[in-house]
Amino acid sequence: MRTALTALWLLLLTAAPGGPQPAPPLAGAIDIHVHSLPDDRPRTLDAIEAARQARERGMRAIVVKNHYESTAGLAYLVRTLVPGIEVFGGVDLNLTVGGINPAAVEHMTKVTGGWGRMVWMPTFDAENQVRSSKDARPFVSVSRGGELLPAVREVIGLVAKHNLILATGHSSAEEGLMLLREARRQGVQHMVVTHAMNPPIQMTIPQMQEAAKLGAFIEFVGSSPVAADAPARYDRFAEAIGRVGPEFCILSTDLGQMGNPLPVEGFAAFLAAMRARGSSAQDIDRMVKDNPARLLGLR
Repeated sequence: MRTALTALWLLLLTAAPGGPQPAPPLAGAIDIHVHSLPDDRPRTLDAIEAARQARERGMRAIVVKNHYESTAGLAYLVRTLVPGIEVFGGVDLNLTVGGINPAAVEHMTKVTGGWGRMVWMPTFDAENQVRSSKDARPFVSVSRGGELLPAVREVIGLVAKHNLILATGHSSAEEGLMLLREARRQGVQHMVVTHAMNPPIQMTIPQMQEAAKLGAFIEFVGSSPVAADAPARYDRFAEAIGRVGPEFCILSTDLGQMGNPLPVEGFAAFLAAMRARGSSAQDIDRMVKDNPARLLGLR
């Protein structure tokens, strides 16, 4: 059943004016956005299996993400069980780790192996996410009155000190640019705008261009390829990549959710869709191999 569904996804995703393209090989590719078990919600696979499947496809690395707890220790354990692929983790600054909590970032840097590399600003608990969703629940703010909060500046300082990666999370487009400006001021070397065109971020192309000038990579995620809006979404991605420049972009999956393809299947389908929309093989390689390797300090 999964094989038939995968073929259908691939057919749907490659439907574009350029016509279907063979799925680019994943050898050497890096996925910086994989959700897996253990988690507080259903996922299609655990982190061990995610790493095994990625290794079987010849991928170089994955980053395992959890919205509510650090994955630095998980990355260490998966590396011991699945040799032959690089596995990284990070910490997402949502309410369960104390929100904008410098101690949580400092702790991550001390976890065995040092494989915690990403520091995501708040995602599901971000003020921008909660307000956009019209939820009545607590949230984590990164700014007030047009200024970053002192704790945010402190966290950015730790990212710079430990040579970590700053990811903007679900902050608004304007907040994302504020974060990147402060990160550049403090000397952060590795930055990424988390799925820049997805709700509730929805960066414009000029905002993405500004983020790139500040030294950040712009992340585009394949995400839910079974959604009715997937072809139009990928059309928008292709236009943005063409205007921002593939040298500033990273393609990843943001997969692992029940009902979606497995990360490796979704990754292949996403890359095929982008090839069908005009991205060259060289550009795909840059966005899934070279740029994420630079982000993670692998080159």
